[in-house]
Amino acid sequence: MGELSETGRRARRRIARRLIPFLFILYIVAYLDRVNVSFATLEMSRALGFSDRVFGFGAGIFFIGYFILEIPGALIVERWSARRWIARIMISWGIITVLMAFLQTKGQFYTARFLLGAAEAGFFPGIIVYLTHWFRYEDRAKAVAMFMSAIPISNVAGAPIAGLLMRIDWFGFEGWRWLFLLEGIPAVVLGVVALAFLTDRPEQAKWLPDDERKWIVDELERERHSKQATSHYSVWQALANRDVLLLAAVYFFGVTGHYGLSLWLPTILQRVSGSTTLMVTILTMLPYGVGLGLMLWNGWHSDRSGERRWHAAIPLLIAAIALGLAAKYTSMGVSMALFSVASACLLAYLPCFWALPTITLGQSAAAAAIGMINSVGNLGGFAGPFVMGYLRESTQSFAAGFIYLASGAAISGVLVLLLRIHRKT
Repeated sequence: MGELSETGRRARRRIARRLIPFLFILYIVAYLDRVNVSFATLEMSRALGFSDRVFGFGAGIFFIGYFILEIPGALIVERWSARRWIARIMISWGIITVLMAFLQTKGQFYTARFLLGAAEAGFFPGIIVYLTHWFRYEDRAKAVAMFMSAIPISNVAGAPIAGLLMRIDWFGFEGWRWLFLLEGIPAVVLGVVALAFLTDRPEQAKWLPDDERKWIVDELERERHSKQATSHYSVWQALANRDVLLLAAVYFFGVTGHYGLSLWLPTILQRVSGSTTLMVTILTMLPYGVGLGLMLWNGWHSDRSGERRWHAAIPLLIAAIALGLAAKYTSMGVSMALFSVASACLLAYLPCFWALPTITLGQSAAAAAIGMINSVGNLGGFAGPFVMGYLRESTQSFAAGFIYLASGAAISGVLVLLLRIHRKT
């Protein structure tokens, strides 16, 4: 990467300051609405008589709805309007989250989670595609890392908030119902704000000075032409490309480990420690605090070195080891240390992983590929929680589930190393 001009440095700073904090807030709200069920179930399952298998299936069915609409959502962001699509997604999922406060039966639980996944489909791949409209390849892993740091931060901040909200008992409405109600409203509000605040592409950015706007437009146009010189993939060719299919498999097994652990972690900690709901939500903060630092460092180091594959593979393999050891050790202290390592590593690989799909593919092909990777990969979000619940109910232990999650992380780490990437990785 050559030396940046002063105009380039100013443009990078201005774009990052304008977009990353807002996208970060959007993803915090998105992730809270996706995983607040993991905290709600500490009270909800008992109140509604849900078994571990019911919770595991309901937690995971979110990703079936997600799967169906991912690819169209990513293409809409590329070809139509990121601003309008992101706003639509947020408003619809916020409404569904609010409606979850009124659940009474497992059928309603399954339906609400499925619809929530369908409503949110396209948000994450849409943001990844959106970032390619504003950040050069050389800056992309760091930008993705800053955006995706919302995952650990939402858990660090969301865990104690969930614990406090679940202590509310207003108007005869249990705390877990208030959790859904009060965490759904911000998504609707921010969806409306997104329409006014976001700009689809640099050419339309009145908030950029002319010289900075020209610099980023020229840089991205140069990158686009460079990719076109080495790649002529259509959308359908991209979806059948060997590396795209490998990336989808990598993400499937990585997501299996991530959601299999994160959606069950509050329940696991409560049963291991016997602590109160509030204390469990506080304990849940620790693994994600570690993950935040590791994710940001790994994205920064990957951009600095230009290397992607090993920066994704090593955290996945370390997570596999930690999850495998968690099946053996049952003491609270050792378990917390292993959960922290596993959770941190299952977050740290993501910025480097998401810098890979856009390396050689053209814009529409890359958008479709990102949508497919996220769509297929997030089926692991169904497999992880569901299989964990099934194995827990069948064996009366979490050990078999940890082995399952460890296997997924290990497979994911190995598959990353089989990628054939044309740039330096």
